[in-house]
Order: sequence, then structure tokens, then C-alpha cells
Amino acid sequence: MKALKIGPEDNVAVLLGSVKAGDRIEISDSEIIIAEEDINQGHKIALCDINKGEAIVKYGNIIGYASHDIKEGSWVHIHNVKTGLQGIIEYRYEPDKAPIVQRENISDIPDRFMGYLRKNGEVGIRNEIWIIPTVACVNDIARKLAALGNEYRSSISGYTDDVVAFTHPFGCSQTGEDKEATERVLAGLATHPNAAGVLLLGLGCENSGIEAVIEKMGDYEPDRIRCLICQNVEDEIKEGEKLLKELIVNAAEEGRTPVGIDKLTIGLKCGGSDGLSGITANPLLGVVADKISQAGGSCIMTEVPEMFGAEKLLMNRCVNEELFNELVDMINRFKSYFMQNGQNIYENPSPGNKAGGITTLEDKSLGCTQKSGTSAVRGIIDYGERICEQGLNLLYAPGNDPVAATALSAAHAQLILFTTGRGTPFAAPVPTMKISSNSDLAKRKKNWIDYDAGELAEGKSRQESADRLIKKIIACAEGEKVCSEKAGYHDMAIFKRGVTL
Repeated sequence: MKALKIGPEDNVAVLLGSVKAGDRIEISDSEIIIAEEDINQGHKIALCDINKGEAIVKYGNIIGYASHDIKEGSWVHIHNVKTGLQGIIEYRYEPDKAPIVQRENISDIPDRFMGYLRKNGEVGIRNEIWIIPTVACVNDIARKLAALGNEYRSSISGYTDDVVAFTHPFGCSQTGEDKEATERVLAGLATHPNAAGVLLLGLGCENSGIEAVIEKMGDYEPDRIRCLICQNVEDEIKEGEKLLKELIVNAAEEGRTPVGIDKLTIGLKCGGSDGLSGITANPLLGVVADKISQAGGSCIMTEVPEMFGAEKLLMNRCVNEELFNELVDMINRFKSYFMQNGQNIYENPSPGNKAGGITTLEDKSLGCTQKSGTSAVRGIIDYGERICEQGLNLLYAPGNDPVAATALSAAHAQLILFTTGRGTPFAAPVPTMKISSNSDLAKRKKNWIDYDAGELAEGKSRQESADRLIKKIIACAEGEKVCSEKAGYHDMAIFKRGVTL
């Protein structure tokens, strides 16, 4: 049985399979240790005796400290490790320590792909009609209209992918920045290039109504937008159906055309991580993200609380000190948000993460941030804002899967790559490709998982796996549906931070 020692300084290794007490564990050709106890796949094993108070090192970085003496060959986890993280701290910009590496081979990234070129220059990878309620009170109307719209869509010639209602529980009884953030997210979705047409559906008395959303949309294409205030018409279903038919007819005239790879923006997200996520799926995404960025495309990574403990690695990769200061503000602002609400900043990992072998937030973050690869950080995006810098961007949003994925969509990622060690069926407003960190999950949940990165734990080449995943990404961008789309899943969630009136 093999275990992976990730960094030369590490004093723990990650088991690539479950072991029993007494099993011989091959760390390298010249290093073998004996398991002191039964330990599951993805969990850590001590490579030497570690005294109480000594650092636990993984990925070449400290992931915590021993809370008890740990014997060589023993299980290293929450029962004998504690976090070493603190609250708000001061940071220094040290770009000379940034491990920025240019990928040598990006020939596997095509110069162009077939997408829907919109009049404003943005490109969609789907040709859908989106119904976006401005308030929860009209959610059922939105769902009913989506069903009617799909009936009509299937009866006419031309090509439209789907009619989808993105319902949510907000849009009224919100104040201040909380209200503004909801409006920004709705505006970001309403202008998303994957939507050939959008029906903004309001009630009429909400404080985040259609006019407030339109105000935050900036320059938009009027031909792609229809608005309906339900209190202002006698029959909202009849009026809504009429507007949807107009949008569907217009969308059916759209067609795919060759567009540059610089028009592709990928969202990077992980959820339900396990001990293999940081050595299979997330590093794989890092290679893909680097290649896409170097080829002229863009990538957006979010989940700020899951940068805690690895934030310095990202800060030192910022292209200048001004951007570094923006990232420092992003990190400390999120820590302040936790503290203002009386919450422990490091109330993480989740129970599922721990069951999969992740011990501390440092452990989780150092694995999580590997999705960003080694490219320079070129942009910082606030919650509800849209991407404006080519290359790697970091987005202010929590770790919660639907909330973070919706924020990526509102930032105008056309596709999200979602790594997972536990599995989840959810989908963002945009296609959400699930990538498993272990092969057992891919085999058990074929209806959830689109790509198996667990092959990397079995010795497959990361470069070859990245090439295959890139081909799948381009196929998806050109219309191939992912598992969640085939199942008809479409979700959205908004980051609620303020009071409810």
C-alpha cells in the first residue's frame, strides 16, 4: 500500500488506500513504515514521532500542531492536531516568494471554440431563456411560466437550450449593503451571456424591484430583456407567456460561431472535499486554470474562508502591491464578518471534510487553493460584481456551494469546474462540471460525476489528465451537457448578510 508524501519537508503522508494495523506502507522506494492502527483512505499517517506542540507539515506548510504526542505510523487527525491560525493579522507583500510558473505546453488549448456571440461582445456557451424573479413572492409564477415556456420552445423551429426559473427567497425586506448585493447578483445574472433572453419578473411593491436591478445592469442589450410587474397586469401568466414567446423566437435565431479562447471564463469551486482533493482534483484544476489563463482565457476562484491559512501564497502572487492590498482587505473583511456575528473564524472543516481526512482549516485551505494553479493573481472581484481582468481572479464569496457558485455565475463565468470528494447533485445557474477526487465516488455516482480525477492517485499523468479535461471543457462550451444539466438541475442562492425587516 502506498502513501503520498507531498513535500520533502512533510512529516505526514496521505494514504492512497485504507490500511490495517500492522500493514507495511510504502512511502518511497527506500522508505517504509508500519501502520500502528487502522486508517482510512485520504487520511494522514505520521512519518516520524511527533511530540506534543510540534508542527504538522503537509504540502510543505504547517497545517496545525500536535495536541498530543504522535508515534510514527499513527493516524494524524482531529483527535491529536489543533489549528495554529489566528484572527486578523498584518501581511507583507513578498512577491519574490511567489511560486509563479509558466506552463510549458499550452498547445492542447484551442485558439477558438464555437459559442454564441452576443451584441455586446460577450460570449455564451448556452442559448437559454432565464426567468429572474426580483422577489420571492413571484417564485411560483416564475416556475409556472418556465413550464409554459418550455412547452412553447419545444414546438417551434430553431434552437434554444432551456427555459429556466431562478427562484430565491430574497428581494424584499432587505436594507443597505445586503439589499445592494442582492440587486447586483440579480443584475449580473440578467446580463449573463449564457442567457439569450431574460424575463425580469417583479411583484411591484418590493424594495429591490425591477428598476433597482436594471440600474445595476449597466450597459445591456434591450432586445434580450423583457420586464413584467405582476401587480400592474390583470393576468400575469398570460402576459408572461407572451413575453417569453418573444424571447424564445428571438433566441431561436441565434447560432454558434467561432470565437476566441479569450472569451472563455471558467469558475473554480470545490465542495465536500476529502483527503485526496488536494493531491488529485484540485491540483488538476490548477494545471487547467494555468493553461486557460496563459492561452488568453480567464478563471475565477472564490470561497474566501477556505483561503485562510493559504492566503499568503495567493497574496504573493498578486501582480502589484495595489492588488495585494485589495486581497488583504478581502481576507480581513471576511474575518471581521465572522467576528461581528460572534462566530469562530476557524469553524471549519465540515463534518464531511473531516470524515474524508481533512483535519484543520489550514489543511483544507492549502488543498483548496491549489485550484488556482501557479498563475499570477490579476483581479479581485467583490461579491455581485463582474469580471473585468483577463487571467486569474479571486472573488469575494463564502464557501457554501450554491452561494459561491451563484456568485461565480453572476461574475459571468460561463462554466464552473467543481471538485468533490463526497459528491453533490446541485448545479449553478451555469453548467457545473463535477470532478471527483477519488475513483470510488466516480463509480458510485455516475449520474453526478462528469470526470474522475481519482486516476491521479493510481499513477496516471497529471498532464495527460489535464489534456483530457480540457477537451471535455471545450466540448461542454460547445454544447455537450454535464450530468446536472441532463438531470434538469438549476439552482441559485444569494449571500444573506443583513437584517430582515
